[in-house]
Amino acid sequence: MTGIPKENCADASLALLREGYTFISSRCAQFGTDVFQTRLMGRTAFCLTGAEAAEIFYEPDRMTRRGALPKSTLRLLQDDGSVATLDGPCHRRRKAMFLELISRKRAEEIAALAADELRKTAQIWALKRSVRLHDEFRKLLGRVVIRWSGIDLDDHEQDRLIAELASMIDNAGSIGPPNWLARARRRRSEGVLKRQIERTRAGFFHPPETSPLFVISWHRDRWGHLLEADVCTVELLNILRPTVAVSRFMTFAVDALDKHPGYRPRLARDRDFTHSFVQEVRRLYPFFPFVAGIARKPFRWRDHDFVSGDFFLLDIYGTNRDPRLYDRPEEFCPERFLDRDPTAFDLIPQGGGSHGDNHRCAGEWATIALMVAMLQTFVRDVHYRPLLEGRINQSALPATPSHGFPARIAFRH
Repeated sequence: MTGIPKENCADASLALLREGYTFISSRCAQFGTDVFQTRLMGRTAFCLTGAEAAEIFYEPDRMTRRGALPKSTLRLLQDDGSVATLDGPCHRRRKAMFLELISRKRAEEIAALAADELRKTAQIWALKRSVRLHDEFRKLLGRVVIRWSGIDLDDHEQDRLIAELASMIDNAGSIGPPNWLARARRRRSEGVLKRQIERTRAGFFHPPETSPLFVISWHRDRWGHLLEADVCTVELLNILRPTVAVSRFMTFAVDALDKHPGYRPRLARDRDFTHSFVQEVRRLYPFFPFVAGIARKPFRWRDHDFVSGDFFLLDIYGTNRDPRLYDRPEEFCPERFLDRDPTAFDLIPQGGGSHGDNHRCAGEWATIALMVAMLQTFVRDVHYRPLLEGRINQSALPATPSHGFPARIAFRH
């Protein structure tokens, strides 16, 4: 293990659960390195941090996700057969479908829908004594993405599906009964969406031809075969669930706005600055702490020969706060992105590398567009007062807005 420090412990899994977001970066700082070896869940693991490590990790076709995630997480976030579990040409063909569905132009379309929905919904919030902003943002985003995806559900089924999507996200890092319950709720969601796909294929329902429901229902693999209905269901969930998950980033953005109210006038009038503000929220606020991969083939780095089957964790949280990449990395400073375009490896809250060749989130453009449009609408039309201190619970994985981020709302007429 020349040049790669080795943590002296039988297994660090409990420490990872206890320390969460800082597990990798704190040890890298201790060892004075950006890669170290440990044991996790009974297997040898190489933990990496920093832009160079991200570039190594996201070398096209170097890593696979298959077998890298615990089943408890995989079943809630991706599931077998999804684009995230594919490699090589099969992955690139399926990913191209997602990138077409959620192109920059389509991202702006759904962002405009979300901003309009926020404008209308905020007037209802103002009639209540208080609302839980995180809960309200995900209901709003759920309604918008279900409609945009071409899915036909009544209000009750729609609300139930949104709650199930939220449960998948909230419990992705949990084990035991909460995770089992979320997986049961996911199975019900899959049944609802599978019926939508089967109705579309049978000609009983005709969603718009550009909608995710239509495109995924009729997508063909690299051999020209229609996807199995179960796989279509998984991929349709992979449109809905990540969009609902943007509610967390939106809640984090409101928290940042509350802590830095001087930015409000500029956010209201300056879209470029709002974009930079959103990027800083994505950089600084925690979502998932790391991403896992298994080497598909041997490679050499830092004078060490890694072999096929080696298990890796790339530190997302620490890379986004790396002092080698960012001046005063613990400070919230949106101005840092006004004259700096982040590379594919130094801002990686939703993965790194190429969107088409790697497992970087295809919905990243939509995430940014949704946040920019919703944040500008929120600043212009909503006056709010948070009702809780310590509003982000970072001990949970993923980090959770405490008690749904309660706030009192007034609508600006």
